[in-house]
Amino acid sequence: MTTLHIEHAITGYDAWKAVFDQFAEVRRQSGVRGHRISRPVDDERYVLIDLDFATVAEAENFRTFLVTKVWSSPASSPALIGAPLARILESVEESAEEFAEAGQALGEHVG
Repeated sequence: MTTLHIEHAITGYDAWKAVFDQFAEVRRQSGVRGHRISRPVDDERYVLIDLDFATVAEAENFRTFLVTKVWSSPASSPALIGAPLARILESVEESAEEFAEAGQALGEHVG
């Protein structure tokens, strides 16, 4: 899996999220398979977004769209502060199954 990881400061989460939601169909048409939004526990005016794609090319194309069509226009990105950081990541290892199995084993011993 390929992930477009984006970080940026915002003026407020609700305003930012409203604009993010307006681009749901564009994300889907661009190949986004899922997303995660996170915020630092000590900074409510900063967001980290992970957009998952099947290919690096899809992620690169969407990053180009964001840079040229969204982030370059104050009307399209009214809640942004400064320039976002965007990196394309490739997953090399995941351990969700390990943690799920560990939780099941713990539950068996506790219960």
